[in-house]
Amino acid sequence: MHVELKINKQKSSNRRSGKKLLAIIPARGGSKGIPGKNIRKIAGLPLIGWTILAAKKSKLIDRLIVSTENKKIARVARFFGAEVPFLRPNFLSRAETPGVDVIVNCCVKIPNYKEVVCLQPTSPLRTAKDIDALVRFARRKKAVCVMSVNIATSHPAWVYGLGRQCELKPFLKHGFAHTRQKLSKAYALNGAIYYAQTGWLVKNKKFITKKTLGFIMPAEQSVDIDDWSDWKTAESVLKNKTFRSFQKKALLASFSK
Repeated sequence: MHVELKINKQKSSNRRSGKKLLAIIPARGGSKGIPGKNIRKIAGLPLIGWTILAAKKSKLIDRLIVSTENKKIARVARFFGAEVPFLRPNFLSRAETPGVDVIVNCCVKIPNYKEVVCLQPTSPLRTAKDIDALVRFARRKKAVCVMSVNIATSHPAWVYGLGRQCELKPFLKHGFAHTRQKLSKAYALNGAIYYAQTGWLVKNKKFITKKTLGFIMPAEQSVDIDDWSDWKTAESVLKNKTFRSFQKKALLASFSK
């Protein structure tokens, strides 16, 4: 079934300023924790569909592609309006493959984009506004790399390892903090948005460096699906959303047939 999808007009201001932004959604087919995770339905849509729809609503993304080795994922991605210009090679599709290697490979195969964002499909609560806000933040700061974060739910000062006799061993050298008020704020990577200047990323082949900035996202939009508990949390939020765009409603009706 062919479905016509409304595609956002590319902003002429971006073209004039020379800011060309490539968005990449990496979606491997071999998930073990949640089989078929990236195309499994959550709140009525395949998981990857939520990220594609958010990316397509972005006012700053110039081109959106999905990187996958899986033909079923490619078919679903195209259904929702993303490009799949090539299938990912097998050596980049292993569970142990660093995610940055996948993004660098895409940047090399699709040159001439000054900026790149990686949008993991396991963050279905991230919105187009989140994406655009982070990109604007990066441009305003003239940052080479920005990663989305949220306030950590467990502070590192309260995290321990266990010794041979199950004795608690604090991860931080200064030990236990007795009161929350005495702790500085801690932030955790939420996996929703990775931004980098393309040339810098291809050269350095890593996102985390001393030059990497953090962009704070709300906790309620920072769920990163890794297991069934995360899945249920994200599904509950998605089902309880009070807004639905016309585009999403049309896609849901078509996809469920």
